[in-house]
Amino acid sequence: MSQGKKYQDSAKLVEKAKLYDPAEALALVCQTAKAKFDETIEIHIRLGVDSRHADQQVRGAVVLPNGTGKTVRVLAICKDDKVAAAKEAGADYAGSTEFIEKIQKENWFEFDVIIATPDMMGQLGRLGKILGPKGLMPNPKAGTVTPDVAKAVKEAKAGKIEYRLDKNNIIHCPIGKASFGPEKLQVNFDTLVGAVIKAKPAAAKGQYIKSCVLASTMGPGIKVNGSKLA
Repeated sequence: MSQGKKYQDSAKLVEKAKLYDPAEALALVCQTAKAKFDETIEIHIRLGVDSRHADQQVRGAVVLPNGTGKTVRVLAICKDDKVAAAKEAGADYAGSTEFIEKIQKENWFEFDVIIATPDMMGQLGRLGKILGPKGLMPNPKAGTVTPDVAKAVKEAKAGKIEYRLDKNNIIHCPIGKASFGPEKLQVNFDTLVGAVIKAKPAAAKGQYIKSCVLASTMGPGIKVNGSKLA
């Protein structure tokens, strides 16, 4: 498949074999974002773990100090006594069984994140086959199953992101928009990488961060020097 002219122009700015220092890579990734829309900047970190083993899982959530640049639509699944607090905290939708039924019967997905109280997980758990493949199932490790719905809603709205390994032991996460500029992206980058390093499993042996690549939505990958991260 032939790449577009903008991509080719961006690719010329990147030395394929070079491992860039993080600050240099972040400045370059902003330069390579040439699309007409505000491109998302993503990080892809390959870890020296084996996600098939339960003791080598890497998963968690972190609030990016400068947010993601994306408006997050939050659905709070909770009992009536917490609905008002959830809405006050910024939830776009809040309620209990009526929303569970809406998802099930109407295939309704007008939200990006679900936050649920533990007492609702019995009912919500039945939607595992629908929500799981979409990555929408609430999880205590990600902080999306919690008695403190209001706090979780505020964090989701402020730019909380979940990181987890895919089957190839790679973490893929957005760290902001090209319009943020290198300095704001650096703060988000440091926050996420710091959280991933902190989450290193005790069972992980050898080199933990195998590779790290930055890319904008439409731009080429830029390799980051992993030894500068640990």
